[in-house]
Amino acid sequence: MILSRPPPSPQKQAVSWLLVGLLVVLAGLYLISGVLLPFVAGAALAYLLDPVADRLERLGIGRLGATIVIVTLIVVVLGLVLVILAPLLVQQVVRFTEQVPGYVTRLQALLAEHGGPLLRNVGGEDALAQVQRSLGEFVGQGAAWLATFARSVWTGSQVVAGIVSLLVVTPVVAFYLLVDWDKMIGTVDAWVPPRHRATVRQLAREADDAVAGFVRGQSAVCLLLGTFYALGLWTIGLNFGVLIGLFAGLISFVPYVGSMTGLILSVGVALVQFLPDWGMVLATLGVFVVGQFIEGNILSPKLVGEAAGVHPVWVMFALLAFGSLFGFIGLLLAVPVAAVIGVVARFAIARYQASPLYRGTLLDEPAAIEAVTIRRIEP
Repeated sequence: MILSRPPPSPQKQAVSWLLVGLLVVLAGLYLISGVLLPFVAGAALAYLLDPVADRLERLGIGRLGATIVIVTLIVVVLGLVLVILAPLLVQQVVRFTEQVPGYVTRLQALLAEHGGPLLRNVGGEDALAQVQRSLGEFVGQGAAWLATFARSVWTGSQVVAGIVSLLVVTPVVAFYLLVDWDKMIGTVDAWVPPRHRATVRQLAREADDAVAGFVRGQSAVCLLLGTFYALGLWTIGLNFGVLIGLFAGLISFVPYVGSMTGLILSVGVALVQFLPDWGMVLATLGVFVVGQFIEGNILSPKLVGEAAGVHPVWVMFALLAFGSLFGFIGLLLAVPVAAVIGVVARFAIARYQASPLYRGTLLDEPAAIEAVTIRRIEP
C-alpha cells in the first residue's frame, strides 16, 4: 500500500513562497545595485525626516507644505556645504596625504632619538630597527587597507557615474517618499493578515526604535563630536586639526574606531609639530579624553540610549561586511538591516523559549497524559 504524504499547510506554503520571493528580490537588487544609490539615500533621508514632518503637521502645516520646507532646507544646506566646506576639506585632504610620508619619517627619527637607548637595552641592537620597520609597515598596511576599502566602496557603488544622480535624484525621491510616507506605511500594514497584525506591528515598532535610536541618535553624536574635536584641535593650533577632528567625529558611528583613529592621527601630528613641548602633546591627547567622556556620559546616553539594542561588535561586522559586498549602499543599509535582524532574532529566541520544544513539555506530553488517565481511573 502506497502512503501519500499530506499536502503542506497553507501557512507553510505561504512561508515558502515568501522566502522564494525574498531571495528573488535580493538577487534583483544585487544585479541593479549600481543604480540604487540615489533611491536608497532618498529613502533613508525620508525615514530620518519623517518625525520632523509629523511635528510640523501638528503645528498646523500640511504634509505637502512641511515636505517642501524640509527638502528646501536640506537642499540649501547641502548646497552651502558643497560650495563652501567641500573645497576646503578636499584641499586639506590633498595636503595631508602629501605630508604623510614626511610625518612617518619624522616619527621614526623621534623614536630613534627618544626611545633608542631604552629599546637597545631591552631588545638589543636590532630592536630599534625592528620597531622602525614595524612602524613603517603598520602605516603602509593601514593606508593600503583604507585604499582597498575605499576602492571597493567607490567601484561597488559606481560613484563616478552616480554622483550627479545622487545630488539630483535623491532630493526628488526623498520629497515624494516623505509626502506619501504615512500612506505607504498604512498600505503595507493592510497587507498583513489580521491575525498576525498585532505581532507584526510590535516587531515593526521595535525595529523602528532600534533603527531610529541608533541612526538618528548616532548621527547627532557624530556631528557634535566632530564639531568638538575640530574646534578643540584648531584651538591648540594642531596642523590639519579641523580635518582630523571632523574625520574622527564622522566615523564615530563605528564603535571605538573614530576616536582611536583620530587619537592616533592627532597625537602623531602633535609629536612631529610640538616636540619638545610635551604640554601641547598632552593637550592634544586631552581633547580626545574629554571628547570620550562627553560622548560616554552625556551624548550617547541622551541621544542614543538603550533603544538601539545593537551590540558594537555586530555594528562593526555589519558595516565591514555590507560595505565590502555592496559598496556605499551597503554602508547605508548595514546598521538598519543589522538592527532589524537583531529584533527578529530576539523575537524568534523568545518564541523558542516559550515553546514546548524548549520547556520539554512536548516530549513529556504522553507521560503526562498517562498520569492523568491513571489518576482518573483510580477509585
